[in-house]
Amino acid sequence: MEPPALRRAGSEQEEGFGAPPRRTAGLGRVSNLRRSNSSLGKGHRRQGPFGSSDKHQNLSSWIPENIKKKECVYFVESSKLSDAGKVVCECGYTREQHLEEATKPHVFQGTEWDPKKHVQEMPTDAFGDIVFTGLGQKVGKYVRVSQDTPSSVIYHLMTQHWGLDVPNLLISVTGGAKNFNMKPRLKSIFRRGLVKVAQTTGAWIITGGSHTGVMKQVGEAVRDFSLSSSYKEGEVITIGVATWGTIHRREGLVHPTGGFPAEYSLDEEGQGSLTCLDSNHSHFILVDDGTHGQYGVEIPLRTKLEKFISEQTKERGGVAIKIPIVCVVLEGGPGTLHTIYNAITHGTPAWSWRGSGRVADVIAQVAVTISLIQQKLAVLPRKMFETFHRGQKWPCGLRTAPDSDSLRQRALRGNGSEPQTEVPMCMLSPAASRSQDHFGHENWDHQLKLAVAWNRVDIARSEIFTDEWQWKPSDLHPTMTAALISNKPEFVKLFLENGVRLKEFVTWDTLLYLYESLEPSCLFHSKLQKMHHVAQVLRELLGDFTQPLYPRPRHSDRPRLSLPVPHIKLNVQGVSLRALYKRSTGHMTFTMDPVRDLLIWAIVQNRRELAGIIWAQSQDCTAAALACSRILKELSKEEEDTDTSEDMLALADEYELRAIGVFTECYRKDEERAQKLLTRVSEAWGKTTCLQLALEAKDMKFVSHGGIQAFLTKVWWGQLCVDNGLWRVALCMVAFPLLFTGLISFREKRLQAVRGPARARAFFNAPVVIFHLNILSYFAFLCLFAYVLMVDFQPTPSWCECAIYLWLFSLVCEETRQLFYDPDECGLMKKAALYFSDFWNKLDVGAILLFIAGLTCRLIPATLYAGRVVLSLDFIMFCLRLMHIFTVSKTLGPKIIIVKRMMKDVFFFLFLLAVWVVSFGVAKQAILIHNERRVDWIFRGVVYHSYLTIFGQIPAYIDGVNFNPDQCSPNGTDPYKPKCPESDMARHEPAFPEWLTVLLLCLYLLFANILLLNLYTFQQVQEHTDQIWKFQRHDLIEEYHGRPPAPPPFILLSHLQLFIRRVILKIPAKRHRQLKNKLEKNEEAALLSWEIYLKENYLQSQQFQQRQRPEQKIDDISDKVDTMVDLLDRDRLKRSGSMEQRLASLEEQVAQTARALHWIVTTLRDSGFGSEAGVPALAPQKAAEEQDAEPGGRKKAEEPGDSYHVAARHLLYPSRRVTRFPVPNEKVPWETEFPIYKPPFYSAERKDAAATDPVGENPMGRTGLRGRGSLSYFGPNHALHPVVTRWRRNEDGAICRKSIKKMLEVLVVKVPHSELWALPGGSPEPGETLPRKLKQILQQESWPSFENLLKHSTEVYKGYMDDPRNTDNAWIETVAVSIHFQDQNDLELKRLNSNLHPHDRGVSIRWQVVDKRIPLYANHKTLLQKVAALFGAHY
Repeated sequence: MEPPALRRAGSEQEEGFGAPPRRTAGLGRVSNLRRSNSSLGKGHRRQGPFGSSDKHQNLSSWIPENIKKKECVYFVESSKLSDAGKVVCECGYTREQHLEEATKPHVFQGTEWDPKKHVQEMPTDAFGDIVFTGLGQKVGKYVRVSQDTPSSVIYHLMTQHWGLDVPNLLISVTGGAKNFNMKPRLKSIFRRGLVKVAQTTGAWIITGGSHTGVMKQVGEAVRDFSLSSSYKEGEVITIGVATWGTIHRREGLVHPTGGFPAEYSLDEEGQGSLTCLDSNHSHFILVDDGTHGQYGVEIPLRTKLEKFISEQTKERGGVAIKIPIVCVVLEGGPGTLHTIYNAITHGTPAWSWRGSGRVADVIAQVAVTISLIQQKLAVLPRKMFETFHRGQKWPCGLRTAPDSDSLRQRALRGNGSEPQTEVPMCMLSPAASRSQDHFGHENWDHQLKLAVAWNRVDIARSEIFTDEWQWKPSDLHPTMTAALISNKPEFVKLFLENGVRLKEFVTWDTLLYLYESLEPSCLFHSKLQKMHHVAQVLRELLGDFTQPLYPRPRHSDRPRLSLPVPHIKLNVQGVSLRALYKRSTGHMTFTMDPVRDLLIWAIVQNRRELAGIIWAQSQDCTAAALACSRILKELSKEEEDTDTSEDMLALADEYELRAIGVFTECYRKDEERAQKLLTRVSEAWGKTTCLQLALEAKDMKFVSHGGIQAFLTKVWWGQLCVDNGLWRVALCMVAFPLLFTGLISFREKRLQAVRGPARARAFFNAPVVIFHLNILSYFAFLCLFAYVLMVDFQPTPSWCECAIYLWLFSLVCEETRQLFYDPDECGLMKKAALYFSDFWNKLDVGAILLFIAGLTCRLIPATLYAGRVVLSLDFIMFCLRLMHIFTVSKTLGPKIIIVKRMMKDVFFFLFLLAVWVVSFGVAKQAILIHNERRVDWIFRGVVYHSYLTIFGQIPAYIDGVNFNPDQCSPNGTDPYKPKCPESDMARHEPAFPEWLTVLLLCLYLLFANILLLNLYTFQQVQEHTDQIWKFQRHDLIEEYHGRPPAPPPFILLSHLQLFIRRVILKIPAKRHRQLKNKLEKNEEAALLSWEIYLKENYLQSQQFQQRQRPEQKIDDISDKVDTMVDLLDRDRLKRSGSMEQRLASLEEQVAQTARALHWIVTTLRDSGFGSEAGVPALAPQKAAEEQDAEPGGRKKAEEPGDSYHVAARHLLYPSRRVTRFPVPNEKVPWETEFPIYKPPFYSAERKDAAATDPVGENPMGRTGLRGRGSLSYFGPNHALHPVVTRWRRNEDGAICRKSIKKMLEVLVVKVPHSELWALPGGSPEPGETLPRKLKQILQQESWPSFENLLKHSTEVYKGYMDDPRNTDNAWIETVAVSIHFQDQNDLELKRLNSNLHPHDRGVSIRWQVVDKRIPLYANHKTLLQKVAALFGAHY
């Protein structure tokens, strides 16, 4: 019984792509995102061991409950026997293949066999995975179903349990069921075209599933595609619907609990009248009606299944379509014609392949004829044409077919002369124009939806976006949404070319729907589930320095921000998402840049091509590229999949290069305007700047750009000219009045002319001046600090030490100002985290805290010395701070970066070095010293001495040469001396093994030096140092750009002023104008327009460079060569076709001339002119093509004269050193004069033959040799050639077949010293019936029985035989008879097999499979071919 849930499947629309959820969400707050149905995932996904077993258990329980097979329950003996000669039932199965109850029936006793009553349904016992043995590890799916199984159940099995995606197209291939031959070009076009359609559209291909005919062609096409394509291109789904009862070796598929996998082997030779499954199909539906050997059982179920699938609806991106179907016809017979008629009458478009033969050519010709007739009738008046059209009875139902026009067009175009790129379009266009209920806009809209679903932009360009219909941009919005969601960038580009404007397309509802359509596997999707706010996630990715891109929902805005997305589908009945767009037109878009919103949506999903197309439409393109780089780098840090993370980083680098490219174009054009782009506040990107985005994204290549470095240099010099030397600045800092002498130049003319305080203010506010003043101040602080530590550290602090305390307090105030200074309003916690993320800030805080600890100890008298020690260590930390100060230097900066990177490398190196040092130290200490118990001396011996040894301080006592007992303590009691090594105190000599200690020392120094030499790989460390320095230079410039001008400790006055302004007077801080600049609207619009113009130049230059690349040039040349080869092939085909037509016409004219001449000759003869003997015979038309090849050599030949004997004219006579006289073809007939013909004479010696003169002439003409040769007699030598055959059978006794025809086996013999086999015949002895060769292989008692077989044999040929032994005077004439054993149980056959025994050991005998490639004598092959034709067998 059909499950109730499955009965409703036909009426409900399929959620193949997943529909938008019925839930409320917004860009401000997306609480729940759409989840796709996990059961409808990609087909053939790899499961873990536990997942696979669970899946198999589910199948093993679900399939037997819902899918049945058919079994015959009543055995009625049939009048026909099986191929193996066994008694069978009317159902075709033998008694052994029936159930035990079927052979002992009680209910149906005495009744005739009725399939409706005597065949019952039972749970299926054949399903699971199928593997074809010896053909790789490809695993398919199969199931045995009853012919009455509902289509909804099978569809549910394929989509839910087999995991197949719902198709975008259904291709039903039908045609010839036997191996028909296609021209190589036609075959290539068909294979590539079919697979291209299936692969690009996500189609299912449905065939008969057998390994023969058109099904085999489809399977080989899929195989070739899978071998030549990558894994990412996806698998082509090929479903074979075959009859269970006609499958050879199907018993291996029977597994009551499911075969996982079931092994199946191809056996074409032993299949007999059955067929094998094709190994290149991925899924098999085996239809069972309870019978055996009856073809065509699957046709009704296949028709119903295809119709059911075509009625299902598939949706993605709001576009829902009913699955289209197209029927492809190749070759075929009457059954194919019936199938095509049913398809057309049921509304299924058909595509006939002209040139494939038989029915396909007939259909194509009919379509062409109808087209020509309608063209002629179109000339008539309209009313007369319509009346005539309604009254005509069109053949084959083509008139009533809704797609007869499409069928006709495809038949005209689908021939072998077109290029293969047009074939997919020819096949898809009938399906695209299937519906007859759509007119005008709805019809075009329907075809566009199909093209989007199939991802066939070529069809959309050539067939849809034409002059026949003018598209409105608003009409393309729904399909634009579908193209975005399904990631089809080519369609997005096409829609943009045809008038879609993103500013009109991207509305609040559209953006909301796009975010709800994120894939669950997307990282952004999971982040939204945690944070619920798109704005919050984007701010986390871009950085807290940006403002939220979308406003958070307020209570009053909740209805608008949480607008629900309706559950609407865009299907072929016209219901569409267009209502959503019409409803949202009244809403004001809240976004300032819709292109930005769409770009972010594409970037967070890592869609490279789609994001590139949208970025090309963006206005603020430099900021957009840098923002994309930042987002991708942040997402890559959280992405778990390594490949996806690498793709994100690669795409981030690509967008950084795009930003560099656009900025380079701008900088070349105008430096001032380009630098404005860097500091312009971008409202669309959270009120940040391009420079800030690049810094946060760590885009070092962008920041190290020459234009940006020039801008930073300008900021560094403030209002001073950049070309001022540092020595001038230093002189003005030391001698203040020099400022007013013109020694320093300013950028502004106003300051250059003014000599008052404004000039001094501009000088001392320059970051370069502030920096150098701070350097002088810091050096003074360090000198004073060192003086106090070394000279003036008193129990009571002196005035110098108090000055240090004041100085340090000013440093603490400055660090506090930097900590709390928050111009971007990030918040205290974020600002603190940002502050402590810098290494130098951590160093500053550490130095200050250590100073406070030292000061605390210093002020306590008991810990005065400890305080001095702590302050001394703190001095080292303050000195290290100088490294950060000198990073601004172009010379020292990169070197400091090198040192930092080397310090990180040294940490890992020290671990390796420590292992080696400790191991050597322990070994040395244990060998030299006995039981040292002092811990400090153990440390010295193991670590300290071993470490110093690396630098050359080798212990004197290690080799015993410089051993001095006075320098050590024998018992280790002296705390100031090491313990003496093992020694002989009596002799005062060392007792340790000197050779061992010296060897250890050498090895130790060797490996230690190897480690040290490999540490300083300066070249590797120096990589990208310049880039890193340029990037980090900005931080120092920005620090001193916002720093008060007074150096410590005078900076306390600036801090006091700042405290009064901010806390007491509450005056807000002014932002840095040079690093962040908000422009007027008009100025900003002009700047962005200028940037867009230069962005187009950049894109054009990129396209030009792409075309100039060697790889692209090679591809272009390859395409041109392919096009030229295709044109040459088409021209050759046209020429050959024209030549064939001309030759056919010439042959027809010659035949007509011959008939006319024959009539003239006959008339003259009847009138008394001439004689009967002189009348030339008229050869029948095409006689050379129709007559069979004769053993005597009368066969069709390529050149004149080849119809004469050939073997009889071989120059070397067989087995003799006799050479024939050469006889050309034209001199073979005796009637032809050949004056120089003087052949040699040869007659073999025979005891029983008298020497007689040559008698008679060879009836076939000259041979080049006179005499008897090796034959027995002059004149004709009569021979007998019995052709003994039987049917070739498999292990089950069934007759094997090949190409549908039965296969024969023939009895052949091989004599010694011969490479070829021969028929067991020859010349019999006088008075004998059997030839000598036959007697040699048969026992004597079986001769009479074989003579009896000869009497009942069939004569297949009698006459001259072209034999190498023939001469001018002796030749062989043979009688060939056929002896065939029909039944394998024939007594005569068994008797013959038992009596086959060669008398000579060198003679071989066997049953040989009949085939044209067997190694047999040529004249014997001709006889064998006649026998095969007699029985209609394979040859």
